[in-house]
Amino acid sequence: MTQSMHMANSFNPAAAVALPEADSELLERRQRVLGAPYRLFYQRPVHLVRGEGVLLYDADGRDYLDAYNNVPVVGHSNPVVRARVSEQLSVLNTHTRYLNDAVVNYAERVTGLLGDGLDQAVFVCTGSEAVDLALRVSRHVTGRRGVIATAHAYHGTTEAAAAVSPSLGPNNPIPSEIELVTAPDLAAEAPEQAAAAFAERVHQAVAALRARGHEPAALIVDSIMSSDGLQGTSPRVLGPAADAIRAHGGLYIADEVQPGFGRTGDWWGFPGQGVHPDLVVTGKPMGNGIPIAGLFGRPDVLDRFGRDVRYFNTFGGNPVSIAAADAVLDELIGRRLLENAKNLGASLLDELRTLATEHDSVTGVRGSGLFFAIDISDGEGAPDPARAARVVNEMRENRVLISASGPAANVLKVRPPLVFGPEHAPRLLDALDAALRATR
Repeated sequence: MTQSMHMANSFNPAAAVALPEADSELLERRQRVLGAPYRLFYQRPVHLVRGEGVLLYDADGRDYLDAYNNVPVVGHSNPVVRARVSEQLSVLNTHTRYLNDAVVNYAERVTGLLGDGLDQAVFVCTGSEAVDLALRVSRHVTGRRGVIATAHAYHGTTEAAAAVSPSLGPNNPIPSEIELVTAPDLAAEAPEQAAAAFAERVHQAVAALRARGHEPAALIVDSIMSSDGLQGTSPRVLGPAADAIRAHGGLYIADEVQPGFGRTGDWWGFPGQGVHPDLVVTGKPMGNGIPIAGLFGRPDVLDRFGRDVRYFNTFGGNPVSIAAADAVLDELIGRRLLENAKNLGASLLDELRTLATEHDSVTGVRGSGLFFAIDISDGEGAPDPARAARVVNEMRENRVLISASGPAANVLKVRPPLVFGPEHAPRLLDALDAALRATR
């Protein structure tokens, strides 16, 4: 699961723009009752009250183009998802320890889309739970504890998932059985060079783990490496690293929370990387925001875990969540949203690269399907997180929502729902162009 936790473009009360009285009062109440663990996006927070398709609406009825949220993959308030959930909720909602057709039908359907021998599913409620379980399965099956993750990854918020999520910040403890490796840098390396160097760093990470007394159980990688600055946009960057961990007896876990379910123009990110995962985790987009996530794996891996360990998840795979997930597949297929992501994404990537030539602060543009990264630098080519944050906030003022990511927090992150269409592209491009000009 990879949802970047950078705070560079987050709300800062000390520097906040004046808010309307009603919003200021709500913010004060929020800070009092929700406390320090909660964060808000943007220097001037957005008070949203409804959403439809790729648009979000604030309390005054103004619309915002959502070019950031991957969770509502088939659009905010999708009518098909809404109808299926409502219908199922009026009939039955219970756990998976009773026989039920829907969960079996969906499991067969989604594993058929995964292929690659990933024939079994375990349904949970969140991507964090899926990652937690994947780590637990890997450690049980291999009898080892060591795990390798990328140096700025985000995989979740349970204790085990947070341990492989260094992007949570310097105060997030990384235990000794975890070794972090620098992700490829596609802005500085050719894909082939990046792939070979990354695999070598995995070999070095195994040696580092062994020096601390830990054998490697798994390598976990977000297939598009979004929190590391969207470094998985070139094919086969990850394949040699997967071979490397297997050479040392470890498993490969593909985190498909962000690239999965059509984001890249294909169903999943791992096939284009030349990777054959032992385990795959999915999350939020799977149910368009309804709580459902999944762990998928080869039967020889999951059977061994299941024989030895008593595991169940009360709400994971409940009929209401399965109804939402099934509706998402229907929408992705029926509306040809993978094709839209691939074709519109390629066109939009070309336009972003053309736009970049007009702005010295843009030193790189990458993309895969409807997922884009735009590197923002200072006048000498160094990462410029402050300017990236200003661009994000300037676009917010123009009612287009994006975010920032990457190890230096200087990578603009553009990732709209997959119902984003050609008619929405000019608004995104115009807002980005205006923000880059305003922040020179």
